[in-house]
Amino acid sequence: MNQKLDEKKVRFQSDNTSTRLGHIASNLARIRTFCNTTYKEAVESVADETIWFIEWTAAEIEPEYAEELVNIQVQLAQWKLTFDSIWSDDSERRKMSEQSSAWSERVLDMSGLLSQSI
Repeated sequence: MNQKLDEKKVRFQSDNTSTRLGHIASNLARIRTFCNTTYKEAVESVADETIWFIEWTAAEIEPEYAEELVNIQVQLAQWKLTFDSIWSDDSERRKMSEQSSAWSERVLDMSGLLSQSI
C-alpha cells in the first residue's frame, strides 16, 4: 500500500463500524449517481475506494454482514474488469446504478445509523 492509502486507512479505521458502514453506503450511492452522468473516472475511483473500505471493515462486523460486504466487494471488482464495456452499454450501466442503489440502502440499514436517536 502506498502512504496515501495507509493514511486513508488509519483515518477510516478511526471511525466506529456504524460510521464506516455509513461511508460504504454513501460511496455506493455515489456510484449510482455517477452512473447517470458522464463521470466514468469518478465511478472507477469510488469503486476502488469502496473495495478498500470493505476490506478494512468486513473482519470487524458480524459474519453474516461481512459476507454480504465481501459479495459486494467481489461484484465491484468484477465490474472493474469489464468496466469499459459496461460503461458503453446503457442497459448495463443502468443495472450497475440500480444494483449500487440497492446495496447502498442495504449497507445503510446494516449500519444502524438511521435507527440511532439524535
